Amino acid sequence: MGSTLVELREGDPQAHSLSFAASLAVYAATSGNIARPSALQLKWPNDVLLGGVKFCGILLERGSTHAVIGIGVNLSGAPRLAERETIALSQMGQAPDRDLFAAYLAHAFAREVELWRRQGLGALLARWQTAAHQPGTRLSVHTGSDKRVTGTYDGLEPEGALRLSLDDGSRIVIHAGDVMLEGE
Repeated sequence: MGSTLVELREGDPQAHSLSFAASLAVYAATSGNIARPSALQLKWPNDVLLGGVKFCGILLERGSTHAVIGIGVNLSGAPRLAERETIALSQMGQAPDRDLFAAYLAHAFAREVELWRRQGLGALLARWQTAAHQPGTRLSVHTGSDKRVTGTYDGLEPEGALRLSLDDGSRIVIHAGDVMLEGE
């Protein structure tokens, strides 16, 4: 879809949390363009799912005084990937007009950034969690170096890290990783 730059200000929440604002913006922009908005779901840390299948990814790069947020949304077509299923909005009805969707998304993202600044990270994460995979959802997380851990989603830490309850009863905190919903 595109990229945008956010100038970071003193007092802003941590820049990495803009990925949560971006996913909420995609959620808002998309919900009016599909017949079943209940099919939308956010996946930690930066994916948006439609019917349990990825149709949007978000990347964030931070500079010293700014963050660049890249948002890719499959509007009319989806790439074929060996490691996961993908979907396009066009598979759930008519594909939205690209320019109109971009305008909706830009407006929604500007609103989310304003809320992020005004209300803080706690409010943003609370709203994100209402649209995300539910606590108790089985997740598999690839944390790098071929290490994979599996457990159940147990909410977010105050800064946005994922809490994962392992089968042995212990809990770990994940700050970065590739998350797959079990059965995805």
